[in-house]
Amino acid sequence: MLKKLWSVGLLLLIFVLAACSGNDKANEPAETDGDKKSNVPQVLVFGRGGDSVSLDPAIVTDGESAKVTINIYETLVNFGEQDTTIHPGLAESWEVSEDGLTYTFKLREGVKFHDGTDFNAEAVVKNFERWKAGASEKFYYYHSMFKADGEDIISEVIADGDYTVIFKLSRPQAPFLKNLAMFSFGIASPTALDQYGESFGDNPVGTGPFKFVEWKRNDSITLEKFEDYWQEGLPKLDKVIFRSIPDNSARLNALVAGEIDLADGINPSDAQSVEGNANLQLIERPSMNIGYLGLTNTRPPFDNKLVRQAVNHAIDKQAIVDAFFLGRAEVAVNPMPPSISGYNDEIQDYEYNPEKAKELLAQAGYDGTPIELWAMPVPRPYMPDGRKVAEAIQKNLQDVGIPSEIKTAEWATYLDMAKNGEFDAFLLGWTGDNGDADNFIYTLLDKDTIGSNNYAYYSNEEVHNLLIQAQSEVDEEKRNELYKKAQEIIKEDAPWVPLAHSIPLLAAKKGVTNYKPHPTGSEVLSNVEIQ
Repeated sequence: MLKKLWSVGLLLLIFVLAACSGNDKANEPAETDGDKKSNVPQVLVFGRGGDSVSLDPAIVTDGESAKVTINIYETLVNFGEQDTTIHPGLAESWEVSEDGLTYTFKLREGVKFHDGTDFNAEAVVKNFERWKAGASEKFYYYHSMFKADGEDIISEVIADGDYTVIFKLSRPQAPFLKNLAMFSFGIASPTALDQYGESFGDNPVGTGPFKFVEWKRNDSITLEKFEDYWQEGLPKLDKVIFRSIPDNSARLNALVAGEIDLADGINPSDAQSVEGNANLQLIERPSMNIGYLGLTNTRPPFDNKLVRQAVNHAIDKQAIVDAFFLGRAEVAVNPMPPSISGYNDEIQDYEYNPEKAKELLAQAGYDGTPIELWAMPVPRPYMPDGRKVAEAIQKNLQDVGIPSEIKTAEWATYLDMAKNGEFDAFLLGWTGDNGDADNFIYTLLDKDTIGSNNYAYYSNEEVHNLLIQAQSEVDEEKRNELYKKAQEIIKEDAPWVPLAHSIPLLAAKKGVTNYKPHPTGSEVLSNVEIQ
């Protein structure tokens, strides 16, 4: 009996010791799926319709460049996560004088550029002096936003110590802070600007969450996590690869096949198939854009207002929206979307009326000379398929006696030709940079911006005076009335055919989280993760 009891006791002791050992193990952190995943690099492959033009944000106007540079550089102030409200950026606070002529910014300390250069007040001054001194045809945005009637709105930028910058304005500018938040005014490393000179656009250096690694032209741009980024815990991704896949269907196929993780420029006709795929998610970008047919006002036959009005009557805009946007857009009437303060909703659109168009062409003395109709080579947020829209417009024009040949060019060349006024008629558009009327009407249709973003070469002195007055008017109600009046004149002059305000579509794998599309068309990817 004693031997049996001893044997039982020994077994119990072994069991207890084993159990204790197991409890100790249980109290240790378990290796979870999340821990295993944390050792796997977070790489996001972003499929897009075209390549960037340059990675120097100060010299570009295209969205394909902006969606990359906004992740490399940072601005003094930022937009909200999904709106255009103003928040701190590289400047953590600011004060404005009562007369609206002095802005004093307190800068963040401890921020580094990707090359190790310290971010400070002198870096800010150097960037603004570079833009200010540069030619208007190079630094489009700076001259569009901060010069008017040959006057520098920013008269001086002063470094007051290492972390205070003072801006002196020559006159108040209502959208000043919103302008500063635009991607074009990302602050570049002064060391890199000196080192690379004219080739800086191929060697970008900012303070943003991602730093530049490689650019394979017309193929891909690779960015990687900036380990010394000032915002702790960001970015979540280790690497971002922007892949150029011009064809919308090919881009969606690449997403379905798992070759990319996120795709923009999704055809409205493909939305249902995305929604029906359990492995994908459909994403709508908040709409803040305009797609239009530009008519170069300095080239025959569009140097005649009657011809431009005729083209507005000739095009069946509703049919275009129905056929190519499938409910993901509304017909445009004015050169800015209804969501922008100052929109004139009392203006009546040109009705689709081919007979009226023929009458106006006869009055204008148009002799039937063929025109060139230029179609974008890449999908854009405001127009998913430029070629198909051009074909519909070509048929509308032919019906009223305007023969046309559809032409295109590589994207960077296309923009240069439009900027230089080399097109007769052309498809283009605009995604707002800051949510302000000034960024649509003044940027796109003022005489000051001919040769930059005013591709139609439209010039009207009365419109110009209204827009300059609106820039300095701080009373929002008075300012809106000025913009409404400008839209009335523009409608009569018909420099464009406004076509559509679209809801741009994107698609992503189900595992892509925290991607929040911005109405400006480009967003910082620092919070994005892949599960």
